[in-house]
Amino acid sequence: MAQVRRVVLDVLKPHQPTTVEVARTLSDLAGIESVNALLVETDAEVQNLKLTVEGPAIEYERLEAEIERLGGTIHSIDGVVCGEYLIEDAPTPQD
Repeated sequence: MAQVRRVVLDVLKPHQPTTVEVARTLSDLAGIESVNALLVETDAEVQNLKLTVEGPAIEYERLEAEIERLGGTIHSIDGVVCGEYLIEDAPTPQD
């Protein structure tokens, strides 16, 4: 089965743990080399993050469980790259 190499997630989380703590914790998981956490929106109780997770062998179920352990909820999976290497987005006529 092809390895998951990148996942882009829309995540809702409480203010604690901080965005830095979430990114650090997720980047320590096996198979993950880097995490980009971008704050999209914040209100009095929660924050919405765009998480881009990359690595040679991301275990999605483990990633999801860790996000939930940190108090987060995955709203959507906005992108996935699987296979031997990363493919960057390319413009299409629909763009």
